[in-house]
Amino acid sequence: MTDKGYRSERDSMGELQVPENALYGAQTQRAIENFPISGQPIPGALIHALGYIKAACATVNGELGLLQQNFVDAINQAAGEVADGKHDAQFPVDVFQTGSGTSSNMNVNEVIARLAAGIAGESIHANDHVNMGQSSNDVFPAAIHVSACLEINTQLLPALDHLAQAIDKRAGELSETVTTGRTHLMDAMPVTLGQQLTGWSHQIRQNMYRIQASLTRLCSLPLGGTAVGTGINTPEDFGPRVAEQLTRLTSVRFRSSENFFAGLSSQDSSVEMSGHLKTTAVSLMKISNDLRWMNSGPLAGLAEIALPALQPGSSIMPGKVNPVMPEAVTMVCAQVMGNDTTVTVAGQSGNFQLNVMLPVIGYNLLQSIELLGNAARLLADKAIAGFEVNAAKLQQALERNPILVTALNPVIGYEKGAAIAKRAYAEGRPVLEVALEMTDLSAEELTRLLEPLNLTRGGLPEQK
Repeated sequence: MTDKGYRSERDSMGELQVPENALYGAQTQRAIENFPISGQPIPGALIHALGYIKAACATVNGELGLLQQNFVDAINQAAGEVADGKHDAQFPVDVFQTGSGTSSNMNVNEVIARLAAGIAGESIHANDHVNMGQSSNDVFPAAIHVSACLEINTQLLPALDHLAQAIDKRAGELSETVTTGRTHLMDAMPVTLGQQLTGWSHQIRQNMYRIQASLTRLCSLPLGGTAVGTGINTPEDFGPRVAEQLTRLTSVRFRSSENFFAGLSSQDSSVEMSGHLKTTAVSLMKISNDLRWMNSGPLAGLAEIALPALQPGSSIMPGKVNPVMPEAVTMVCAQVMGNDTTVTVAGQSGNFQLNVMLPVIGYNLLQSIELLGNAARLLADKAIAGFEVNAAKLQQALERNPILVTALNPVIGYEKGAAIAKRAYAEGRPVLEVALEMTDLSAEELTRLLEPLNLTRGGLPEQK
């Protein structure tokens, strides 16, 4: 000890002081001092993925006879603790650091080495033992893929499925609740609320399919490529064997990259997945804005539904209640769209054999996954599941909707229909009343032809 509360650590650049209780060593401390930029550390999911990778690599090195078994066991135990999130506070390196993620890779190596040394009762080296057969250049891009795959499978896809099911449940309940359709935000032919909601759930499920299809590429890992993709200092079958171990550890089917040079120098699969996350955000934005419009009012807006009242809406206007949950979701969507732009810019920063914006890709990709998963569940539980329908307001608008005359086109023609619609709108009268005056159709026949629920079922009007 040199100063109270600190200990002396050394790396290839010399000696420096590290907090006494820190599990990390000199290289981590240098990164902490070099990058006081955002105060935002690498996401926990990414650190946990690095823990899985270190455990898998240690196991393979042991199987290959390159690492003694007591070291394998100790590293596995320590790496397992990291993967389980037991030491998250020991990974303070800023997201905005060296572009390869070397600082965070060494942060993990140092923490695991110190923990493993305590378990084994022997000195275990961060580079020679924990990082054996690896380079930051293949480990960190692999960790991005592993963490994203795990979070998508355990968090995002279940959340999206939960939302789709919630929407489908309400769609079934509202299958015969008719509302005025709107195109261009203007009155159009009627639809049921159930039909409108099935459009929402279809959007969500289509996004799930896109994400699932993209996972097949995100599950490809460049481990074994080491420094530049040639696999220097690593056995030829190292990558496939590590992928097998990761599959065993996580229950997600990982495989070795077909081409390590592409795996190190590009993050195309992350860019692809980020694009699908953006598309999901676009869908959630549309659904949230529809809910906001439908809820608008209660007097001067559409007031077709009433969203659950979650909190007071104004610090100055008593009694005001706002659609806070859809608003929160739209902000999530805006963030995810911005994250995708960052991932896109970072993805093209693969200079020769290495992408040099890996940490910011991992940060934004994982944030998008987390935000969308949380937002989908909240939208389902605090907006979709509990909104109430204002049936009287729906009926009032339907009765006065001149566009219903569209159903008469096959019987009376477009021109006559347009004249009826214009007159009904100008006089503020129901289209049935005006049509009764301007055609020779009976009231019974017009009532049948203009029945809103029948009009939601498509097809030509039945001739009598």
